[in-house]
Amino acid sequence: MSVTITLATVARVLTQIRHDKRTVVVLLSVPSALLVLLRYIFGDRVDIFDQIGLTLLGIFPFISMFLITSVAMLRERTSGTLERLLSTPTHKADLLFGYGIAFALLAAVQATVAAAVAYGLLGLQSQGSFGMVIIIAITTAVLGSSTGLLTSAFARTEFQALQFAPAVILPQLLLCGLIWPREQMAWPLQAASDLLPLRYAADAMTEVGTFPTPTTTMLRDLLILIVFTIALLLAATATLRRRAA
Repeated sequence: MSVTITLATVARVLTQIRHDKRTVVVLLSVPSALLVLLRYIFGDRVDIFDQIGLTLLGIFPFISMFLITSVAMLRERTSGTLERLLSTPTHKADLLFGYGIAFALLAAVQATVAAAVAYGLLGLQSQGSFGMVIIIAITTAVLGSSTGLLTSAFARTEFQALQFAPAVILPQLLLCGLIWPREQMAWPLQAASDLLPLRYAADAMTEVGTFPTPTTTMLRDLLILIVFTIALLLAATATLRRRAA
């Protein structure tokens, strides 16, 4: 793995995204727009918005980066770009970690914009710091990117890549505790949720909302998210071939 080649991959991915202005606008505006909608749905129940809005700040980056990365990597595979890159000194790790870093930077901007709207315009309140919210959001975004990199190996078209979204995202949304407390779920569902990374993102955001300083539980959840991310990146590495898919 080469730092120079990895950084070159980062620059290439960011340049491609920068030229797709509609994607950039959607990526930066949709999470904020959804938070505005959610705020007015709950009306005077600001306590509910504080809880759910904060959790969604950690979940939105996962969803958006999963969708963008899965489609972008599939294009690399089907267009022959991946084959050409792997015929150069570019290592699989250079490619995947370059993607991860590029989307982490993009996620930092997205999370900052969404959090600024939530805290500054919508009155979201939490005991923990704004900075910890951004860190968790970036971590879940990179997790979404690594998940998208892996699932793109099992699709042949962009439509097929998007079909993975309900299977990957919806179970995690249902079991992470956003809709119903995990403690009140049947024990098989609680056990299943322990195997799903968004559960730990939701728990980490709950800790930020409840405590003014980072807790052991929050740091544990953050570490688990990082482990999931690395494991998925390594699994994605195994799917890369020197022949276009």
